[in-house]
Amino acid sequence: EGNEPGDSTKITYRELLHKVCQFANILRSQGVKKGDRVSIYLPMIMELVVAMLACARIGALHSVVFAGFSADSLCERILDCGCSLLIT
Repeated sequence: EGNEPGDSTKITYRELLHKVCQFANILRSQGVKKGDRVSIYLPMIMELVVAMLACARIGALHSVVFAGFSADSLCERILDCGCSLLIT
């Protein structure tokens, strides 16, 4: 379910697993490893779920930042958690 009424997507577990594994490989290719911190700055879309699960799959900690925050607020959260990657 998205933010807007009627905004929804359907996906099978198999399709979700495929997308999560693909994104986990992308994160690994960017040097993200177990224990690293990753910030996610996305609206309520399927890619947000994929990014969260991909982080969990490789053992990286993720911090979801509400997409309505200002650039300064986002910057503070990135610095506070010491993240090594920002997903937008």
